Amino acid sequence: MDKIKQLTGKNQNEYEPVAKQIIDNADTELFEELVSKDDFLFDFVKSNVARRLENACNPGNYKNLLKFLNIYSPYYEDFIASTLAQFGDDEITNVMLEKFKSGTVSEKTYAAGFFSYKEEDRALPLLKEYAFSDESSLSENCARALAKLKNTDSFDDAIKKLSSDDDFEQMTAANFLVAYQDKRALKPLFEAMKKSKMSENIAELIPYLTPLPEMLQTEYNDDAILAFCYIINGLVELVPVSQVIDFRFYEFIERLLKTSPTGASAVALFLAKEKFNMITENEEYLFDEDKNTKIEVNDIKTLLNNANLYPMTSFLYEELYEESDFIFFVLEIVRDEDSLVSLLSGDNQTVIIKVMELLKAQNLLKDDYKKLALSKITDENLKVVANAL
Repeated sequence: MDKIKQLTGKNQNEYEPVAKQIIDNADTELFEELVSKDDFLFDFVKSNVARRLENACNPGNYKNLLKFLNIYSPYYEDFIASTLAQFGDDEITNVMLEKFKSGTVSEKTYAAGFFSYKEEDRALPLLKEYAFSDESSLSENCARALAKLKNTDSFDDAIKKLSSDDDFEQMTAANFLVAYQDKRALKPLFEAMKKSKMSENIAELIPYLTPLPEMLQTEYNDDAILAFCYIINGLVELVPVSQVIDFRFYEFIERLLKTSPTGASAVALFLAKEKFNMITENEEYLFDEDKNTKIEVNDIKTLLNNANLYPMTSFLYEELYEESDFIFFVLEIVRDEDSLVSLLSGDNQTVIIKVMELLKAQNLLKDDYKKLALSKITDENLKVVANAL
């Protein structure tokens, strides 16, 4: 019988012997076969398997895990690293140091994870060296280990890198900071999110540092709502739909509905209603999702559709000005001609182009509107776009 099927199944009498076989026999072939199915198994299944493998480990067989270090999986690295740290002695620590120094990327990643559980000053230079590795899992494990050692050098470096013009460097810094788990990074992360060309990607990380619902009614209230808008905007295309559970979207939306409306909350609720209606009306968006995700998405849709958002419409206009952090989200909702045209005389050329596109889509882009817009556009590339509309 298919041993992977047994290991991932519900029958304890089947999965326990397979888990024991993998650990007791250091069965790297079977483990590699398991890892090859990472993309095809639901997360909760992989979580169950990791727990089953961990339960099969003991002081007599845990060293066999060293033979798995060249087979990397983000779903099983934590049980491997934590188990080696739990049972490991000085010999294991020395082995992991050596893997960190001269091993493969996979071995370095497991080693950094190991040192996030086992404090070891000798690992500090290596943790700093790989703190901003191109391999995100290695960088994140280094961040966790450095936080455990209370070393702030790389944390401070990451804060500076958030201001980089290099998108990749900026994202590496954001990943590091979220893994480091120091809430002092919240404000710089929000600032980076507002200015970055990868706003949705940064926004998606923020709930892993502090849950969005917990930031409502705090100094980060509007920033949390803005992050929510970016995540909603990227949902499906950039952000997996399953994240709505991890990000506690139902609770977030429910709290917005219960508080006094503002321009920010109105934008977020209208945006979310449109997005969740879209997701549920197209089967392909939920086809590969698990039962819990489908239930959650439909519950959120029901919550939004049962709410009377109409009285909030007037609040949308509070954010209809070019300096608003929410301006591009408002423009996805507001469509009346006078409001759109009022933005054509502003100084934000990107907003002007967006408004021209919206007016064009509604056959409302009159010659005098276009002339007004062109008089405000100085960027040659944007002028080409404007003339083409």
